[in-house]
Amino acid sequence: MPILSELGLDLSTAVGMFLRQTIRHKGIPFNVTLNVPNAETQEALREFQDMREPLELYKRYSNFGDALKEVVEDA
Repeated sequence: MPILSELGLDLSTAVGMFLRQTIRHKGIPFNVTLNVPNAETQEALREFQDMREPLELYKRYSNFGDALKEVVEDA
């Protein structure tokens, strides 16, 4: 494990350190949380899901150049 090696530890020593800290803290010695996206990210994910389903509602391009050309013309 590169990170442990950089710290001068092997896996056995790192696990032992974790277990000792768990005993000292009387629990896991770091916060354990779910990675919950913020409201903006949740909205973007909903928008992405909405766009995936009715694909026929969205214009398609045969290549990136055609899409870029339309964007530049609309700007």
